[in-house]
Amino acid sequence: MPRYAFKIEYDGLPFAGWQRQTDQTTVQGCVEAALAGLQPDAPGVVAAGRTDTGVHALGQVVSVDLERDWDPFRLAEALNWHLRPDPVAIVACARVDDDFHARFSARGRSYTYRLICRRAPLVHGAGQAWAVKGDLDVGAMTEAARHLVGKHDFTTFRAVHCQAKSPIKTLDELRVEEVHLPAGREIRFHLHARSFLHNQVRSIVGSLERVGAGSWVPDDMRTALEARNRAACGPVAPSEGLYLTSVGYPQDPFRQGWREAGLPPAAMPVSDQS
Repeated sequence: MPRYAFKIEYDGLPFAGWQRQTDQTTVQGCVEAALAGLQPDAPGVVAAGRTDTGVHALGQVVSVDLERDWDPFRLAEALNWHLRPDPVAIVACARVDDDFHARFSARGRSYTYRLICRRAPLVHGAGQAWAVKGDLDVGAMTEAARHLVGKHDFTTFRAVHCQAKSPIKTLDELRVEEVHLPAGREIRFHLHARSFLHNQVRSIVGSLERVGAGSWVPDDMRTALEARNRAACGPVAPSEGLYLTSVGYPQDPFRQGWREAGLPPAAMPVSDQS
């Protein structure tokens, strides 16, 4: 059977996470229901990563085997029709080799966390970012972030129910970006690694917020890391600010797929190679 890869974007607010559940609405459940509209016995999809309740995605990647040899463009259009009105969209589709696996073929994952500093409640963007009333010191957070880049034991920043075999991960990038808004200031935390522990990103961001607020000094981040103790972690940042932005593969599976769909080169999505 032909194998397809999809790049998916979704608003995580109305969903109980990515993973299929029998009693709650999930992103995977919506995607598989849409596939069932095209092929009633369609198998389950495999995702590059499982996002938690309320977490968003701009570049989630899934793979699935289907009976029909679909034109990728027409397949994406058909799925998007079946996905309505759920806030989920197929933004790219490609026919891929049989050995492509959305999870195991991935070589890196990138997340962005959005935090907005302003006194007034968020109106536009409510549920899409963490709103913090106080101001934050970006320079202090940037200094603190340097302690976490590299290969470390991230037990402190790991959920107690994390199922990963080891707490040792290599964080390739942790960058703090400041964006000035018409009303307020947005701070974005960009993180890249081959893989992440459960709640690692939100735990790191919550601890960096303590540094920015002045409750911690930058060296406290190193102390927390070296403690290898969950109790040393700061508050976990809320889920609504977190986005899975891209998944990197040895070769971009979507560029050729969109060419096959008949789209002109200018319409092809930019590569998500990380």
